[in-house]
Amino acid sequence: MARILNVGICQMEVVDNKELNLATAARMIREAAAEGCQLAVLPEMFNCPYARHYFPVYAEPIPGLTSMRMSELARETGIYLIAGSIPERDGEQIFNTSMVFSPEGKMIARHRKLHLFDVDIPGGITFFESDTLSPGKDVTVFNTAHGRMGLAICYDLRFPELARTMTLQGAEVIIYPGAFNQVTGPLHWEILLRARAVDNQVFVLAASPANTPGGVYPAYGHSMIVDPWGKVIAEAGRREELITARIDLEAVDQVRKEIPVLKHRRPEIYTC
Repeated sequence: MARILNVGICQMEVVDNKELNLATAARMIREAAAEGCQLAVLPEMFNCPYARHYFPVYAEPIPGLTSMRMSELARETGIYLIAGSIPERDGEQIFNTSMVFSPEGKMIARHRKLHLFDVDIPGGITFFESDTLSPGKDVTVFNTAHGRMGLAICYDLRFPELARTMTLQGAEVIIYPGAFNQVTGPLHWEILLRARAVDNQVFVLAASPANTPGGVYPAYGHSMIVDPWGKVIAEAGRREELITARIDLEAVDQVRKEIPVLKHRRPEIYTC
């Protein structure tokens, strides 16, 4: 019996104006709902330009302005809403935090990015999230009326142990709000998303910001939906765009029966 879920990914432009970003997010969420989506995903740092010096300026507590707006939108549209991520202020610390809201507007999960993006690529990009952000500590898996899902953020994608942990905790869908750049995106974004889908035989939903002309951060775009066989079933370009797909969660069980890698695991012989 089919378990159909209509999903939408809002690849939105992010600018240096929180109210405008929230308005853009609201417009695209409503568009996704109008197209029949039961779940919508926003990108990483959807209310804030992706740059270290903006994080403290845009940071807010949860609950706060952005979380309340997203709760209201989920309730208004009657969908599950994965609210990308925002800079969350908690005392003296700032986290890169994603929130999940039910169709009733209740926050049912919150993920703080576990792995901070601290890189220095000669001739490429230098970025140290740890200059302003603190890492989370918890793996995030949550239940919906459609099935169990996992949630991680951007650089978390590069750690297969995390995706496998979410899968072993029951996730059939793994969601990655992310903001890969023009250096790493063309080489790594698609292959990593497809690898996580194939390794774990799950659907993968990945939401990037659009590559905003004149924007602060050169986002790669190319938001993507990948099935458990590793096939890309929907992909955005570089600019602002809503992509949607109709996915059948029964495909997870089918693929796992055809190639039962999870049953064939031998954790007793694996070493770190």
